[in-house]
Amino acid sequence: MLQYFSIRDGEELESLDKSRPFKCVVLVSQDVSRTWQNKVSERLVADGCLYMMAWGNNCSSWDDSVDTANIEQFVPRDVPEENFVMTTWHDDETLKDVLHFAKFSAIHPTIELTNVVVLDIGKPGRKELIQAIFDQV
Repeated sequence: MLQYFSIRDGEELESLDKSRPFKCVVLVSQDVSRTWQNKVSERLVADGCLYMMAWGNNCSSWDDSVDTANIEQFVPRDVPEENFVMTTWHDDETLKDVLHFAKFSAIHPTIELTNVVVLDIGKPGRKELIQAIFDQV
């Protein structure tokens, strides 16, 4: 099941807890503040994201911010295997490539993930396009 959310820098991300556990494709079309990025990353981890794939502007920084949020959630303990968030960034791939990866290759080592959340940052109104690409891959 694919869920789509469009959001801009500074906006509040609604709860994704109902999608728990889930994979998340973060599509980044605008530059965002580090503070807001960290807040969104913390929300993704807290709401049950176990595999995050970033694509677009400065996407490698999302890999780092979600990793940090995951570690900080369990300090001073180690992250339990069933709560470990896998992260990847896809700066040299097409949108179709990253959605294909999300659908077929993003596999968590201990938890089956069937829900996919797309978080589209900075480009509203692409829900139908994203759904069509996801259905075709």
